[in-house]
Amino acid sequence: MSAPRVSLIISTYNRPDALAKVFAGVARQSQAPAEVLVSDDGSGEPTRALVAEFARQAPFPVRHVWHPDDGFRKTVILNQSVAAAAGDYLVFIDGDCVPHRRYVEDHATLAQRGFWVQGRRCFVVEKHVPAFDLATTPVFAWLLIGRITGIAKALRLPFPIVRRDTKQRGIIGCNLAAWRDDLVAINGFDEEYAGWGIGEDSDMGTRLYQLGRPRKFVYAHAVVYHLNHPEAPKAHVAQSLARLEETIRTCKLRCARGLDSHLPPR
Repeated sequence: MSAPRVSLIISTYNRPDALAKVFAGVARQSQAPAEVLVSDDGSGEPTRALVAEFARQAPFPVRHVWHPDDGFRKTVILNQSVAAAAGDYLVFIDGDCVPHRRYVEDHATLAQRGFWVQGRRCFVVEKHVPAFDLATTPVFAWLLIGRITGIAKALRLPFPIVRRDTKQRGIIGCNLAAWRDDLVAINGFDEEYAGWGIGEDSDMGTRLYQLGRPRKFVYAHAVVYHLNHPEAPKAHVAQSLARLEETIRTCKLRCARGLDSHLPPR
């Protein structure tokens, strides 16, 4: 199979300090993505200026996909980014997750028709986030002294550790990849998930399972370093979990409000 054309989608909201570290990681990739789409849920001018500067310097196309700030609408802006993506393989990362230098290369190697890929994340302890710079930070030493946690998720090995399954545990949107046409088939992210919570990523993964697409659950490749921060309010968690349980119970394949509203008419 020929190498996929990778669109890297970075979701963000008013965290230019973290996003700058992510951009630095993307700039150092051993294999450049075909394009980068910054999926912006309504950030202000500092983020806009940062994206513009990154786009001026990047050797690949960078597009700023933005909509006005009207509360947590991450699923909407992600669907807009999927609709705009030119690549056939989409890699998703959050704007507070710094990619290992071989992150894009690893995801391109792991890509396989009939599967989607779930990577892992380790955690940079919040008080040490300002000093974290993947170009100079000694990751193993930081692990030993507790500045980074999650050693099994922090180290890249010469070979990936892969389990193929259809389980719910460990579905996280900050490090996953899927074929664009598979996302079109399930109608992308469910835009009924409004407000921060748990569920929108698991809902998408569950519907990929219903499409007959198990995941490749991966350790030791496609590593990201999550820049820890205070948690957002969790008022929407119960509602989100109830919606996810309904998707699981009914074996739903396509969501009612999703990607199709952002695609051009056929």
